[in-house]
Amino acid sequence: MKLSVIIPAAGASTRFGSGDKLSADLGGRPLLLRTIEIFSRRQEVVQIIVAGPPDAMDAFKDRFGAGLGFHGITLVAGGREDRWETVRNALEAVEDSATHVAVHDAARPLVSDEMLDRIFMASERLDAVVPVVAVSSTLKEIDPSSPIDVGEGDDELVDGILGDAGRFAVEATPIKATVDRSRYAMAQTPQVFKRELIMRAYASQDLRGVTDDSQVVEGCGVSPHAVQGDPANIKITTVDDLRLAHSLMKSAPPSKPKDPLLG
Repeated sequence: MKLSVIIPAAGASTRFGSGDKLSADLGGRPLLLRTIEIFSRRQEVVQIIVAGPPDAMDAFKDRFGAGLGFHGITLVAGGREDRWETVRNALEAVEDSATHVAVHDAARPLVSDEMLDRIFMASERLDAVVPVVAVSSTLKEIDPSSPIDVGEGDDELVDGILGDAGRFAVEATPIKATVDRSRYAMAQTPQVFKRELIMRAYASQDLRGVTDDSQVVEGCGVSPHAVQGDPANIKITTVDDLRLAHSLMKSAPPSKPKDPLLG
């Protein structure tokens, strides 16, 4: 397998708060470079493509250019609105030698080699592979169209004068059913696809509303296969996630040396 890895990095990271999430320090290096390093040391990887913000590419290069150059990264401009636009742009830069394409969230810097071993081995035999983790909590189906406010106060006169000022609101949503959680799992990345499949999937359909790459492939009538992911493979979305990532890095056991006979 010869793998081209796409890392979408064009998002605005609005839920992270102030500051640039991908520049955040994680163990002495920017978060984005931590993510890139996961794949730069893998022998299956022949190319890493980073898709940056199209309207701020100069600033992006200023922040990460040295690190991207050191790792031989192919840098392209991502999309302006949706993630699928960013991936589609990056697919145009995939090298001809690549047999497979992986797409990985820029903000997942804690992927283990053990997990990658599982995913890449499965990808040798399957067209589309998605790492997943089980849903451990009881799973409820709710009706988001019918919430009610059960917060404090129900005085129409006071509400008419003050509105919501100082009022503690509590939204309650009806539960329709308890569903069988064994039939559901939470998707992670990297998701790996045969090159011709993901190219065809991205070129052949309206992609508005899709949330990950396996969904794009599903739209072509192909059923991806789930492979065990890793609960530690968290996506850093908020500052609290970054704090958790620091803790996980400190508590993680050292990586096992690879068996030279297995590659």
